[in-house]
Amino acid sequence: MWAVEKEGARAVVKDYSANRFVYRNTVGRFLAWREKRAYQRLGGLKGIPKFYRVIDGLALVIEEIEGTHLEGLEKVERLSGGFFARMRSLVEGVHRRGMAHCDLKRAPNTLLGKDGQPYIIDWCASISENEFRIYPLNRIYRRFILDDLNAITKLQMRHCPESVSPEQRRQYDQRNLAEKVIRRVRDRLRDLLQKVA
Repeated sequence: MWAVEKEGARAVVKDYSANRFVYRNTVGRFLAWREKRAYQRLGGLKGIPKFYRVIDGLALVIEEIEGTHLEGLEKVERLSGGFFARMRSLVEGVHRRGMAHCDLKRAPNTLLGKDGQPYIIDWCASISENEFRIYPLNRIYRRFILDDLNAITKLQMRHCPESVSPEQRRQYDQRNLAEKVIRRVRDRLRDLLQKVA
């Protein structure tokens, strides 16, 4: 990733071209294509960076959001319940557009903007409702929707546990075998792809 500036506007370039040949031309192109589709589908939604373009099928140019990612932020600054209410509203807006992020438990994928608002980045792992519309895939999609919401609760418990409702806590604590299996497969796949890259 690197930043560029043109006519006063700053952007981030997420670039797969430096990866090994096979990864770059298979997984890299696929991930760039998927992420582009997600940004296009979510265009105009406050809290989602603007998508500008794809370069050579391997690099995405996305609006740079000034702010701090949430990884370890609770050690320096505690976010309010209001921040997480806005984040939950943003994620529900994403879900209404038929998308699930699928990787919100990774705190670096959420930013605290300079304006105090939540921003969600890194959409390459996202899935669309259309891709998962037939049984049993639709059940997996619903599970990822719930996983997105549980990810917010997890972050909220780090920053302001007193603002977590009993229902949110119950939903977070109620993990079933299917979720554990899906998360284990996802994590192993991520590790494998990082080794290949």
